[in-house]
Amino acid sequence: MRLDRPSATPWTNPGEYWPALTAATAGLDTPFGVLSLPALAHNVHDMLDRRSTTGGTTTIRVASKSLRVRGAIEAIEAVPGYHGVLAYTLPEALWLAETIRDVVVGYPSVDRSAIRRLGSDAALAARVTIMVDSVAQLDLVDSVLAPGKRADIRVCLELDASWDSRMLGHIGTWRSPVRTAVQARELAQAIVERPGFVLVGLMAYEGQIAGTVDRPEGRPAYGAVVRWMQRRSAAELAARRADAVAAVREVADLEFVNGGGTGSIESTSAESAVTEIAAGSGLFGPHLFDHYSGFSPAPAAAFALSVVRKPTSDIATVLGGGWIASGPPAVDRMPLAVWPEGLRMIPREMAGEVQTPLSHASTLEVGNRVWFRHTKAGEFAEHLNEVAIVDGDRIVDTLPTYRGEGKAWL
Repeated sequence: MRLDRPSATPWTNPGEYWPALTAATAGLDTPFGVLSLPALAHNVHDMLDRRSTTGGTTTIRVASKSLRVRGAIEAIEAVPGYHGVLAYTLPEALWLAETIRDVVVGYPSVDRSAIRRLGSDAALAARVTIMVDSVAQLDLVDSVLAPGKRADIRVCLELDASWDSRMLGHIGTWRSPVRTAVQARELAQAIVERPGFVLVGLMAYEGQIAGTVDRPEGRPAYGAVVRWMQRRSAAELAARRADAVAAVREVADLEFVNGGGTGSIESTSAESAVTEIAAGSGLFGPHLFDHYSGFSPAPAAAFALSVVRKPTSDIATVLGGGWIASGPPAVDRMPLAVWPEGLRMIPREMAGEVQTPLSHASTLEVGNRVWFRHTKAGEFAEHLNEVAIVDGDRIVDTLPTYRGEGKAWL
């Protein structure tokens, strides 16, 4: 699958884009998912362009949890400007490392069988880097395989990137307990002095910037607060991250410093201490990412469901649809019906496990398709065995999802 920069932007005309996808996939039975090749290619290059607006030369590491289609991950990672993968479990990382030479696990692992396999295979140990934020995680690795009985384990130290605001309290994800440059250096020293480990990287993920929309629909006042928070948080983090990186580099020769995400490419790439950005959601363009002010990804990923009944002349019910996204339970976690336009879920039923009724559906008949976009990127692949790659009016390839390859990592 080639991801050359496209010359056209068909998704900007919904009246042509969605019917074209319908025509291209007419031979498929629902439910099925698609990746629009030109839309995906656009997003791949748009993220590189966003990095360059600040003069940044950082590479982009593909966040696998936001894709969960191995063929797509490999194709994107091969594009110049992208390098490596950020996996979300160690077993997944070991699987991806069969074909990808640089895989970092974004979260600590206590999977003993995976740790044993990593330490027992020098080739995998050279390709996979685990995440740590405490000495206890090193102890667990040693309990599985002692240093003298395994290959050296590559380690990335995680720095907490959240913001503690006097007004708003703790803002961001609860991840690493390592917050200050002093704490980072202390842990780095402990890793360096520990036999069987090699400290090669530092990571800090600013979810309150990268993963928080700044122009939420119908909430202008809240959006203004979010933008204020993100400016303050970015400034605080840039200084603290630079101090932590400098402190850790006093004891270890770091290969990479990872930060950011799809929503923070500009601000993160402007930091001289950062060498790479982990991003993935902006590649598929789920509907949550329609509400950022600085960028607008193309809707590359979508899924189709069929109308199976008409309870009234104005309501059409599709089979399935309860593909609810993770995060705080709210309406914005629901899939969005995008074509035909104007469809609405029924408030007392919403997206159901086996059926989803839609109002404003007088033009729909039994057998018609309805197109949906998932709230988040890679999670929709958990409901599908494969995705069709569509270019124009035809399917040009079919790629298995993680589920289709028999892999359920979480």
